[in-house]
Amino acid sequence: MKLSQNEKSLLFSSTEIPDIFFTEYLPEASSDSIKVYLYMLFLSKYNKEIKINDLSKTLSLDFPCVQDAIKYWEDKGLLIKKVDGYTIAELQEIEISKLYTPKITASPEDAIKSAQSQYRAKAIENINTQFFQGVMSPSWYNDINLWFNKYGFDEQVMLALFNYAYDKRALHRNYIQATADAWSKNNIKTFNDLDAYFEKQEKRNSLNNEIAKKLNLYRKLTTYEEEDIVKWTENYGFSMEIIEIALKRASSNNKVRFDYIDSLITDWHKKELHSAEEVNTYLQSIKDRDKKSKAIEKKAFEYTQSTFDNLDSLYDN
Repeated sequence: MKLSQNEKSLLFSSTEIPDIFFTEYLPEASSDSIKVYLYMLFLSKYNKEIKINDLSKTLSLDFPCVQDAIKYWEDKGLLIKKVDGYTIAELQEIEISKLYTPKITASPEDAIKSAQSQYRAKAIENINTQFFQGVMSPSWYNDINLWFNKYGFDEQVMLALFNYAYDKRALHRNYIQATADAWSKNNIKTFNDLDAYFEKQEKRNSLNNEIAKKLNLYRKLTTYEEEDIVKWTENYGFSMEIIEIALKRASSNNKVRFDYIDSLITDWHKKELHSAEEVNTYLQSIKDRDKKSKAIEKKAFEYTQSTFDNLDSLYDN
């Protein structure tokens, strides 16, 4: 591939990077992708043939890694594929295009003015100051305003959304969008809703850890195992006391598997057992029934054996 630009003396030349790159693209990109982009940006000033294999060797990156990086920047629109190579796109043009698309026509100032209240405008500025050091990219203003309208979050929830992403070291659009979708699906609108949601999640995590510990599972539970626990506690309404009975039976029978534990608990639910006492009574009844059945089998065996002994005696006589 060929990257071309006016050639200058390497000693006196410089490679300019627009500030928008640092606010829009750098936080989300991997270190290898950034490495490839910056080197290609540098090479674009020189009219030379560049091969992916050369990039791989020069940057000490695996060949597939360089390919993935190039594909990443293509998807972002920063690299434009041509017949004989790639062209480095103008970042400012990309951002201006974003700002003036028919669905997003507001400038940062207009986005703030169009907010429903001064509180919303204040929240946006707080996000800018707290998480972007006062240099938030213009497109973020429009995105935040759109999220306000789409999800109906109040200002405190929006601030909490960015704080959550910041704590997870994932302050980029995809993660924030996914988190906002998850919160919205859980009917979160106000900070009280969010507080109740976090409290519920904390209880779930605590219960998951307790069950894993009792089963000596020194790993994180799978999504399906966590869904089983939600079913037992929230759908069936069973307490930990009931669940522990199932855990003990699984351990004593060397069947420490969630499918076995789930079959026990689901059976108790179908039998409309609602407390640990009822479950224990039911299990004791099964034990008594089995004991009685074995006693009957023993008597039948003894009677049969006695009959055979009498017949043997008769034949002997």
